[in-house]
Amino acid sequence: MIHPPLISSISAVFPAYNDGGTIASMVTAALLALRQLTDDYEIIVTNDGSRDYTGQVLDELAVRYPELRVIHHPVNQGYGAALRTGFAAATKDWVFYTDGDAQYNPLELVDLVRALRPGVDVVNGYKLSRHDSLLRIVIGKAYHNLVALLFGIRIRDVDCDFRLIPRKVLTEIELESISGAICLELVKKIQDLGYVFAEVPVHHYSRKYGTSQFFNPWRILRTFRQLSGLYWKLVVKKEHLRGRSA
Repeated sequence: MIHPPLISSISAVFPAYNDGGTIASMVTAALLALRQLTDDYEIIVTNDGSRDYTGQVLDELAVRYPELRVIHHPVNQGYGAALRTGFAAATKDWVFYTDGDAQYNPLELVDLVRALRPGVDVVNGYKLSRHDSLLRIVIGKAYHNLVALLFGIRIRDVDCDFRLIPRKVLTEIELESISGAICLELVKKIQDLGYVFAEVPVHHYSRKYGTSQFFNPWRILRTFRQLSGLYWKLVVKKEHLRGRSA
């Protein structure tokens, strides 16, 4: 970079499960974005026990790109577990994350960084429009409205996995979810600590490879059970805020 960096340093984190057809493009697009922002960056991908060729693709990419670190879960542990592994491995001042399935464009990370200003702590993307089936759009909208009501979520798209977070904020919260419920847990805990969100519109794309891990009856039922547990811990008992008032 010949111009001043837009950000001090940054880790780009991707959880990946059976994303062999998309993860290479996500990594290379992330590299293009990161190089526009700073010279101090890294990419971390958690291969969450993929059954396709995701692991082989990532290992080949790691040989080519020294900025890439790949962590392999021997068996599938869940989206939240993969994300927590990536967060724990991150070493830079800022952490960006999105999914490995190419439904978001890592190049739009630059727009998140440009939204940083005094008084803003976290930048959250929100989908301009959702390019999924009508059923998924309806379920997604109902899910957001439900959790916004129950948990007091103030951002407009809790389900948009395109976020920029200071690593110091991540060290202040203890994430427990191993499933997709981690997104709600993450936003709720950050919000309850008083951190301020900026919101940036981002594009959402239809899935070109693989199948969604979330939109089937069993996983939806399990998600609602997990929401009940999170509601008890975060809203009723407020376990994450114990000792904060002191």
